[in-house]
Amino acid sequence: MAYNSTVADSAASLYASSDFQSFSWLEQQWVAWYVWIGNPVIATGLMSFLIHEIVYFGRSIPWIIIDSMPYFRKWKLQPNKIPTPEEQWQCTKQVLFSHFTIELPLIWLFHPTAEALGMQTYQVPFPSLKTMAPQVFLFFFFEDFFHFVAHQALHTGVLYKHIHKIHHKYSAPFGLAAEYAHPAEVFILGAGTILGPLIYCYFTQNLHIITVYVWIVLRLFQAIDAHSGYDFPWSLHNIVPFWSGAEHHDFHHMAFTNNFSTSFRWWDRIFGTDDKYRAYRARVKAQKAAMKNASKEQLVQLEQKLMAEVEAEGIRAEAEAEARGHFGSKAKVQ
Repeated sequence: MAYNSTVADSAASLYASSDFQSFSWLEQQWVAWYVWIGNPVIATGLMSFLIHEIVYFGRSIPWIIIDSMPYFRKWKLQPNKIPTPEEQWQCTKQVLFSHFTIELPLIWLFHPTAEALGMQTYQVPFPSLKTMAPQVFLFFFFEDFFHFVAHQALHTGVLYKHIHKIHHKYSAPFGLAAEYAHPAEVFILGAGTILGPLIYCYFTQNLHIITVYVWIVLRLFQAIDAHSGYDFPWSLHNIVPFWSGAEHHDFHHMAFTNNFSTSFRWWDRIFGTDDKYRAYRARVKAQKAAMKNASKEQLVQLEQKLMAEVEAEGIRAEAEAEARGHFGSKAKVQ
């Protein structure tokens, strides 16, 4: 977008004494956006909402395509559970409902809150990658621990029965289901995503909203990929062992319990909330080794049998959690 004298005059109130020609192309588009909208609160709110929707559904589309292609079943963690078009559509409607009832109303508070805490929003130039990288890592670290604690809370009593149960509709998740949740859960777990940047900004007074957007985009990629249901040889956890990924989170949906964190594996390992997961993986490995001369079909049947056993245990664990969700009830399902 070219910058003529009219645009420069319109930008004067926000970008006084700025040399537009010294800005990068992306920074120039940033300035143009705020000038075009004319109101920083509306410009930030609208941009935040559009980024989230475009990235969320844009990143989900490749997984919808992959789910429709039998070639990729060899990497599907639960290959007998492929989401139908109707399930994908029902999931999309619930996700959009949460986005428009929780995210959209609250997002207009983001700009004034961010500015009150000292965050840069419309300002240019952007911080360097050297500045942004450690900030984004800190946000990953904070959100992962927040999610680890809050997610376990959502598996208890009333919180599970009336809130988190919706997210566990799919024992074999798929990309779109990353934010398939009760609006209250979207608010609770979403707090972990945004509180990290806000707290960091409050204490350091050194954060630009572009860094927050980079963090949110990466977080969306992580959440959608973790729910994809696929484990490829090039999946990140096969390169970075402490990364969570779909292989880690898929077990949580299948078994109902264990693996409560999002991005990293260390909290589950430290607090022992991956014991069933590790036992399951060890059992699969041992039985495959014992059947090293078996056919491919026999190995597939073995893995399906072990998955069915884990899922049956998960159904019982879910029933117990739901039974405890009755107010004043201490009933347990045997």
